[in-house]
Amino acid sequence: MGVSFLSFLGMIITLLVSVLVPIGAAVIFGVTNKGKGVWKAWLLGAAGFILLQVLIRIPVLNILSMFHFFQKFTVKHYVIYCLLLAFSAALFEVIARFGVAKILQKKMNFQQGVAAGLGPGGIEAIILIGATYISNIILAIMINMGVMQNILHSLMTSGADMLTIQQYKGIIYTLSNTPSCDFYLAGYERILAMILHVAMSLLVCYFVYKKKAVIGVGIAFVIHFLVDFIAPLINGMTTYAMGKILSQGAAYGIIYTFLTFMGIVSIAIIVVIGILWKREKKNEAKEL
Repeated sequence: MGVSFLSFLGMIITLLVSVLVPIGAAVIFGVTNKGKGVWKAWLLGAAGFILLQVLIRIPVLNILSMFHFFQKFTVKHYVIYCLLLAFSAALFEVIARFGVAKILQKKMNFQQGVAAGLGPGGIEAIILIGATYISNIILAIMINMGVMQNILHSLMTSGADMLTIQQYKGIIYTLSNTPSCDFYLAGYERILAMILHVAMSLLVCYFVYKKKAVIGVGIAFVIHFLVDFIAPLINGMTTYAMGKILSQGAAYGIIYTFLTFMGIVSIAIIVVIGILWKREKKNEAKEL
């Protein structure tokens, strides 16, 4: 039992996508738009994500997941669980984006709107996905060297608790048996997520700029909610808890088709808002 070369390659590609792409995008965009306040917007966007997601929402969910009643609830009422996760994610996201837009409101421009999305999109990729894949790669190397198996054997012979033993067994089994395509898809999903972040920040920033914040926040909330609800819901249909309605392959097909569609919608939003914002600036210049 070991991790295949293709799986290793997929992990490395996803790690590079999750770290180098957001850093590269931030640097290139910042250099090419010098003097337009993009670094301030990027930092504010990143800070908003760290504060509301990394320091508040995710720790709360992690604490709840330690309780038996919550574990039972997630299995017995999986659809409601998905609804709550999606609602909380969308709510925290739009609150952060609205806060950033209000801070930037006085001299806000299209470039700042883009940077305000690159910030949370980049930080999410680096902190959540990049860190996870560094861990995965290290564990995969340990599995292929037999280190993890030796640790597991030592735990079993020394009479360690079953929970620890099962955790090690789970790590070895998951990394050794996960289809290699899953690791590549994770990188693709991250690219789509970063595009979505930019589009949602632009939506909120543009409508705050137009003094119609409710519209922008409302649209961004609905899109966030749909993405955060549909993907885990479809994935849940592969489990026995929901009757195993779909095979894993069928679920992935539906999920990534949906995410690709939302990526295309996000690109369209970015282009349209860019055109509208440029037009607004021209009209303002004429009035002056």
